[in-house]
Amino acid sequence: MTNYKKKIWRGNVRDAALSILMDIENEQAFSNLLLHKTIELYDLPQKDRALLTELTYGTLQQQMTLDYYLAPYIRGKLQPWVRQLLRMSVYQIIYLSKIPPHAVVNEAVKIANKRGHKGVSSMVNGILRSILREGVPSLDEIEDPVARLSIETSHPEWLIRRWIEQYGMEEATAIAVVNNLPPVTTARINSTKTNRGEVIGLLKKEGVLASPGNLTDSSIQVESGNLASTEAFQQGLLTVQDESSMLPALALQVEPGMKVLDMCAAPGGKTTHIAERMKDEGEVQAHDLHPHKLRLIEQNAERLGLTSIHTNSGDSRELLSTYEPQSFDRVLVDAPCSGLGVIRRKPEIKYKKTVQDIENLSVIQKDLLQVASQLVKKGGRLVYSTCTIDKTENQAIVEWFLREQPDFELVPLHIIDQPTDSSYLQILPHQYESDGFFVAALQRKN
Repeated sequence: MTNYKKKIWRGNVRDAALSILMDIENEQAFSNLLLHKTIELYDLPQKDRALLTELTYGTLQQQMTLDYYLAPYIRGKLQPWVRQLLRMSVYQIIYLSKIPPHAVVNEAVKIANKRGHKGVSSMVNGILRSILREGVPSLDEIEDPVARLSIETSHPEWLIRRWIEQYGMEEATAIAVVNNLPPVTTARINSTKTNRGEVIGLLKKEGVLASPGNLTDSSIQVESGNLASTEAFQQGLLTVQDESSMLPALALQVEPGMKVLDMCAAPGGKTTHIAERMKDEGEVQAHDLHPHKLRLIEQNAERLGLTSIHTNSGDSRELLSTYEPQSFDRVLVDAPCSGLGVIRRKPEIKYKKTVQDIENLSVIQKDLLQVASQLVKKGGRLVYSTCTIDKTENQAIVEWFLREQPDFELVPLHIIDQPTDSSYLQILPHQYESDGFFVAALQRKN
């Protein structure tokens, strides 16, 4: 049993949140997976579940801002867990008005006593009480507007400057601000079994309030309640999925009876969407690099009652040894990417990714597209998508592909009303209450 699980078992949610934060920092774990696993494993009451989520996400989201507030009060080097404890405590003092500051300090001192020694707890007590007395430094003291935006929204300065260069100051600011807000929970209706109005009604009977989504006619937004615990979910009437990630299946324009390849399929949200839109008639070959992730696709397909999906593991860059050239009507390349469009769901991404990561990923993205292009029939369609908003991984990749593959052409997409060029979809995270996402459709000429 890992440390954070032991702490939750004792009922100390703050200590548990601290352990989760340390796992994220030391083991490169994803915040959303750790939180989900912890909440489900111990069936935490709603109050503890909400506090654990708030402390984990809030401290991560505001990490650089919290370090700026702490800087004047820290002398010398701190142990990593002590710094995380101070961050979490200052987060509560500054951002959570319902928690009395003296209670925050007392809890922090208790945790410091348990994890460290009297000297550590005295230091934690002294720093936090000094902050309560003297306050935190003003962000207005940062003269450079880009540096100020970086600290204010807790995004690395290189990332802010990159977004300004690609989208302008106003859009960059909007992206950074919305990344620190809770994501909206959305789901996709299984069109082979039901319709949106029926599902909204069924969910209401189970205490889940939902309304029609913003982007597609098969999506719903959840206002309150837990979808995964409903009968509607268990019976395969819906799939929890962000609205933006529903767009690639729409862009494919599949029809019943087609043969479709999903090259990077796990955990299967887009794969199952494709099968649903084909009325589960035809063939969907779902590939993923990691064999253990195939079970996720299979479980999703089984729950939804879909039989047209076939799973396979291996490197999709080698699929030409598995399939004949031009053997698919449609191919989806939902490529590995930097994930800069899903920072709201995984705040740690903004601190871990680098420019070099983006450059390295663009090589993989090109390799996948090269293979995909050879597997599409004449007149067939190839859709390229990512959950990033970086143009190096998106528009630049498509432009490169069209230069390399003159027998393909970009197909204008009109599947949603959008503020940008309709030859592709670039969804920014503040535009539709959804994740940042990119979709382009490329058709092989007859």
